[in-house]
Amino acid sequence: MKSQNGFLKFQRAFSALVIPVSFVIAELVFKLIMGDNGHFQGNNSANAPIPGDFLGVIYKGGFIVPVIMTLLLTVLSFSLERYFTINKAGGKGSAVKFVETIKGCLAKNDISGAIAECDRFQGSIASVSKAALIKYQMLEKDTTMTKEQKLLDITKNIEEATSLELPSLEQNLPVLATISSVATMMGLLGTVLGMIRSFAAMANAGAPDSVALSTGISEALINTAFGIGTGALAVVMYNFYTTKIDKLTYSIDEAGYSIVQTFASKH
Repeated sequence: MKSQNGFLKFQRAFSALVIPVSFVIAELVFKLIMGDNGHFQGNNSANAPIPGDFLGVIYKGGFIVPVIMTLLLTVLSFSLERYFTINKAGGKGSAVKFVETIKGCLAKNDISGAIAECDRFQGSIASVSKAALIKYQMLEKDTTMTKEQKLLDITKNIEEATSLELPSLEQNLPVLATISSVATMMGLLGTVLGMIRSFAAMANAGAPDSVALSTGISEALINTAFGIGTGALAVVMYNFYTTKIDKLTYSIDEAGYSIVQTFASKH
């Protein structure tokens, strides 16, 4: 229990720090690496980037670039965090085999064996199953309740245990879903601002300069590409982990259903 509480505290601290830390890292990369004078003509970041220097071109995207970089680093950080968390929640081994083992123990009325299997397997499925099995053992000895009341009590216990597990599995996924839209919008905003600057510079210069205009448009479109790429990654990660959680939830429901049905058939 102490290790579980410690893990939950770590999750909350991690979630709170990811965005501000990502922003600091993005600003440092933007100013110190992308903004290095060596990427620009005349060794001056105020000038145009050296042809073919991708970092210099990205730097010219303006202040929106570190914002999108922050979103990208946030997506990567939460994706890695969800990967380890959901894998841990999946337990040690195959969830399908675990459910089959629990069914086998229940068929032999070996509740202690089923609980021992939960302790071995660990993870969210095992936690919910163990809570239901402990309630199962308690109700077997209870002579004051009817069969219907016992079944209702077990079902309620499973639902409560499941409701405690799901929030930790779904944590940070809403952030990924939000970034999938925000990153694209920020990219478009950066492009619009870049286009405004380009045309304003052209107006102040007087005579049209197609080379300068195309360079400005190219720099402005960097934001769109960066934003769409970040948004696409966020969508992929969100859908990937949502699917994994759905599979875990299905296994939890199957294990819970087996426990309820076994109790109903034996009593």
